[in-house]
Amino acid sequence: MDAVGSRYKAVYDFARDKPNEFWEAVGRDISWFKAWDKVFDPYAGHFGRWFVGGETNTAFNCLDRHVAAGRGAQAALIWDSPVTNNVRSFSYAELTDEVATLAAVLRDEFGVKKGDRVMIYMPAVPEAVMAMLACARLGAVHSVVFGGFASAELAARIDDCTPVAMLAGSCGIEGTKVVAYKPLLDKAILLANHKPAHCLILQRPMMQAELTSGRDLDWSVTCAKAKAEGRKADCAVVASTDPAYILYTSGTTGQPKGIVRDVGGHMVALKWSMTNHYDVKPGEVLWAASDVGWVVGHSYIVYAPLLQGATTILYEGKPVGTPDAGAFWRVCSQHKVAALFTAPTAIRAIRKEDPDGALMAKYDLSSLRTLFLAGERADPDTVKWIGAHLGKPVIDNWWQTETGWPIAGNPVGIELQPVKIGSPTLPMPGYVLHVLNDRGEPLGPNTPGTLAIKLPLPPSVATTIWGNDDRFVKSYLSEFKGYYSTSDAGFRDEDGYVWVMARTDDVINVAGHRLSTGQMEEVLAKHPDVTECAVVGVADELKGQLPMGFVVLHKGVTRSHADIEAEAVKLVRTEIGPVAAFKNVFVVERLPKTRSGKTLRGSLRNVADGVDFKVPATIDDPAILGEIAAVLKAHGIAKV
Repeated sequence: MDAVGSRYKAVYDFARDKPNEFWEAVGRDISWFKAWDKVFDPYAGHFGRWFVGGETNTAFNCLDRHVAAGRGAQAALIWDSPVTNNVRSFSYAELTDEVATLAAVLRDEFGVKKGDRVMIYMPAVPEAVMAMLACARLGAVHSVVFGGFASAELAARIDDCTPVAMLAGSCGIEGTKVVAYKPLLDKAILLANHKPAHCLILQRPMMQAELTSGRDLDWSVTCAKAKAEGRKADCAVVASTDPAYILYTSGTTGQPKGIVRDVGGHMVALKWSMTNHYDVKPGEVLWAASDVGWVVGHSYIVYAPLLQGATTILYEGKPVGTPDAGAFWRVCSQHKVAALFTAPTAIRAIRKEDPDGALMAKYDLSSLRTLFLAGERADPDTVKWIGAHLGKPVIDNWWQTETGWPIAGNPVGIELQPVKIGSPTLPMPGYVLHVLNDRGEPLGPNTPGTLAIKLPLPPSVATTIWGNDDRFVKSYLSEFKGYYSTSDAGFRDEDGYVWVMARTDDVINVAGHRLSTGQMEEVLAKHPDVTECAVVGVADELKGQLPMGFVVLHKGVTRSHADIEAEAVKLVRTEIGPVAAFKNVFVVERLPKTRSGKTLRGSLRNVADGVDFKVPATIDDPAILGEIAAVLKAHGIAKV
């Protein structure tokens, strides 16, 4: 492993060989009301529990302790909302005051106490962050559902975690469109078997909601009254192993799958990652261009930056269209961002609108040291493009809702490793990552298999699924004895670098040959006219499955779609070979995605196969599926 730096190797080996000593030292970076009895108890939970017996509070660690240490005047949260033409900054002292007041409202008006669940259904506004921290202050368990989620899906989540109260906005803004949230919330409560007794509604000026008498309170009015009366809630003492929050994974169907994160391990791992992975110091600015409804928003908009004493940005806008493809660079320049974290799809959208990077050149990006990409595979073409125009290290990292922080990445704060474009680099200390075959046997270098983490899992990884321990074991711990299965396919090369190819269900079987759709996507992305793409396996009577590609073109491309499609097919057959049986690729205007930017390949496959399916609640715009179906019909695909 000559390509791997010695400092990283020393830290990684220490965490692997002496995990208790490693995490005990790291755990001292968090403030504890009572120290743990055991840094790790192997007999607790499904794979052991961290910091057992410790008592602490997340809001105290994110806010109060920084104020006490003299950091009260520093900016904690910057809200940048191009869709409302607003920028607001909250110091650590101001944010602490707002959170303590809101916590008092939840306690006094709604009776919220330690262990109660509170559901948050809000747009990207400062009050959403305050709501999460107010729950943490009381020891309540929050469950954030992306604002604008469909009523039936919201109802299913209400029934699953039975919240005592709902905190919601009257509306959200998607680009130029105002989306009414309150009617969706009212319908969800009507549909749900469990009826939350209380709702606190943030009335936004662009759309006021009608409040339900006896259930709904006006957020601003109620908090103003509490503030005038001087009511504030102190930080509750909670056990390290108590649940911090429930987060439902995107794209779920049927019974919701609520990932549970604990309090102590969550804080310890996130704070460690700020210094060692993202290399963001106290007082510096991290911008995770996500939403608080997703795991990236939980971890790196809200909790990790505030645990570190850094400044975090909450952005209510898009990478393009609010107002243009220079929006990200304006935010970085205006707020002196040190590290930007976004999804590859955002960079592809920017590239499509500004292929020469002309808008980027308008802004002073001297403060920006690194760009981190995660959420889906970062194709080499996109990484090369942004790296060339930005002139900064572009760091891919790979993780999941279940893990809460990177499984693999480039540990900038320990030692920047040589970048291999297409790889998220190396496992983070704490993750013992193996590649396994179908029998659970470790595979050697450059041999594809399932990426699996050897138990015990490090701090902050999910401890269970809310109300369903058996499902947690079956989903993650039963496929390979002694391992957590990521359900991602990939391999590690001769230097130990991790290569994530696709979800295991995106590895298709073509006449007995197991082929990665991700590998085909990498080839398609090399076509000079293609800005983004997706490949799925569709049913075929003869070969079992056949790959089908969908490509979106750069803005301004006027060449014949038929010519581009033929060139794309030839490119894949040349680079991968006839074994891929790659014959069909179609130019489309856009791909179906979740609102966090992940391409919904399963939905593409369902449309191509012509089967009845449930439209994912997480989809950004359901109309895209109809557009895809129309393209396939125009090409004579009989199944549509």
